[in-house]
Amino acid sequence: ALHEIHETPGEISFSAAATYGEAEPWLAKIDPDVGEVLRRLGARQVRAMGTVGGNIANGSPIGDMPPMLIALSATLHLRHGDATREIPVENFFIAYGKQDRKPGELVWRVGIPKLKVNEVFRAYKISKRFDQDISAVMAAFKFTLDGRRIASARIAFGGMAATPKRAPRAEEALPGLSLDAPSSWTNAIEALSEDYQPITDMRASAGYRLDVAQSLLRKALTEIAGASSSKTRVTGLRGKAA
Repeated sequence: ALHEIHETPGEISFSAAATYGEAEPWLAKIDPDVGEVLRRLGARQVRAMGTVGGNIANGSPIGDMPPMLIALSATLHLRHGDATREIPVENFFIAYGKQDRKPGELVWRVGIPKLKVNEVFRAYKISKRFDQDISAVMAAFKFTLDGRRIASARIAFGGMAATPKRAPRAEEALPGLSLDAPSSWTNAIEALSEDYQPITDMRASAGYRLDVAQSLLRKALTEIAGASSSKTRVTGLRGKAA
């Protein structure tokens, strides 16, 4: 049961012990960018053994899955014996090394809503190597569109705080902005400096991390301004459209 993957019209859910290798084609159905990030997660051996639930339960601030799950409004199912409860993935991460998990409670499943027709998603992994490397910055963005305007946004980063964390100030600044007016994005992009105070470590300096985060938000907005759907992107399939 812990390896099961279920699909409904509105959601794909993964049992905690489903490996990345088992989950990858299903996660790529959520959006091609999720599949692209997974293609760079660890190495083939890691993806054959590492699990979706383990990446969440580990609670690392630089894990690749949590920012994407947070941006995608994923739900975490926890279990202790016959007792179960559900929380948004973003609420699981309380502080560095501390998660909302009671004694004896296990990460059981994670459910990821499918994107609606007016939602677009982008995710970017920034590391020194293509694979077999830990992210310096991991970014995920989901935008709900109303025509050529942004109706709402969910933004999450890893590597920018003590936990995977949303960007509330930037999210608040985006609704109503036009995809055809890049100059109007500046306040939202600059608001990331209020949302995050990253640290300097062996992977990147604080200044580099903030610069990269702001550049990735601009990149995501620029990309969706030119394409109404993630499905139009060319991914690592060597020239084949996803």
